[in-house]
Amino acid sequence: MVAHMSMSPPFPPHMQSPGTTERDLPSDRPLYQPYGPPMQSQPPPEAPNGAGPFGRNPRESTEDRRPPRRGAWVVTAALLAGALGGVGGAAGYSALTDDGTPATATQSAFTSAVSSEPDAAAPAGSIEAVAAKVLPSVVQINVASATAAGSGSGIILSSDGLILTNNHVAEVAANGGRIAVSFNNGATASAKIVGRDPLTDLAVIQAQGVSGLKPATLGSSATLDVGEQVLAVGSPFGLSSTVTSGIVSALNRPVSPTEGGSPGSGGTNNTNGIFPGIQTDAAINPGNSGGPLVNMQGQVVGINSAIFSDSNSTTSQGGSIGLGFAIPIDEAKPIAQQLSNGQTATHAKLGVLVSDAVDSQGLPGGAKVGDVTAKSAAADAGLKSGDVITAIDGQEVTSADSLVATVRTYRPGDHVTLTIHRGDQTSQLPLTLGSDAG
Repeated sequence: MVAHMSMSPPFPPHMQSPGTTERDLPSDRPLYQPYGPPMQSQPPPEAPNGAGPFGRNPRESTEDRRPPRRGAWVVTAALLAGALGGVGGAAGYSALTDDGTPATATQSAFTSAVSSEPDAAAPAGSIEAVAAKVLPSVVQINVASATAAGSGSGIILSSDGLILTNNHVAEVAANGGRIAVSFNNGATASAKIVGRDPLTDLAVIQAQGVSGLKPATLGSSATLDVGEQVLAVGSPFGLSSTVTSGIVSALNRPVSPTEGGSPGSGGTNNTNGIFPGIQTDAAINPGNSGGPLVNMQGQVVGINSAIFSDSNSTTSQGGSIGLGFAIPIDEAKPIAQQLSNGQTATHAKLGVLVSDAVDSQGLPGGAKVGDVTAKSAAADAGLKSGDVITAIDGQEVTSADSLVATVRTYRPGDHVTLTIHRGDQTSQLPLTLGSDAG
């Protein structure tokens, strides 16, 4: 079962609307398909308008219903039905004396000493210190159209209101819909879409009439290690300014939210949404979409985008089971830069159709080349149908999805070396990646 990591609860009144298969870089299909029915919820009171930018450091829906599956990728922007509710109550008791008659309540004075010590400053590098640094740079994004409404999260890129989020958050408002941004200090502002890139599931929006915002610090996903501690920040189920902690569980997972199944499950369809995910056990839930995954220096290292859920229902959202996935920031930065500049995002292109290859024991054995596009990077380098690609620059390729995800980590014009098997020969094939521009 496949779904967008949904978005979050109700929206203010002003948000209400009136009434190919080329495995490495397909670009003619939507990245994620909506999950479940459109959100229908009651709006909260309208908040008053009130009041960051790009740490420029680039690296150098149509619904597609599918049968339910035991496991499912769930996109983390929350398109939830209904409003988030809570349960509260007061505890009480009745006391009886030894003879069964009601006891008489008495009052007693507090005898414990009350500390007057001031709250100590959070140690540098602690979860508390990192949260305090990052929270002012994270926003909740409410979206609404004539047919759907929801919310996700975003990170401030510029002091005048450029915000990076997931495309599946912003696209709800792409055709005449509305966007409102809620900041950490409680202020709100309307926003408009600057640019969207369905292929990488990224979008940039511009909050209107704001200034003096605190931009997030963008780090590098290339420096991440398995076991490293990270925080996820966002608005799960509409609970704004939520911080969760965990570790990097794995790197370069081929995540394909459009197909379900497990990471690297392969197949030959729907490669648009595949990205080399940072896997984390930090709790990520519907509504976290577009929010940051940060290291313990408070630097953004990923954009939270999907979770794996064991839910087998087509009508309910799955929750966190400790398998969340973020788009690496090194992949996101150049796309965000292009979108912020009003440009169309470009992506590296190999120029082949591929399928899963298996070895003699039936185990994953790389990506098997089918058709090779004429005048493509692959054709120019001499790649042939029947070749099996097992690595790029020494990084193992275990399946077709794995190849697509690995190519996603590069930019057009990058020089790479493929490890290929042709018959009983293994060789190194250098090539320069092409571009899907134009």
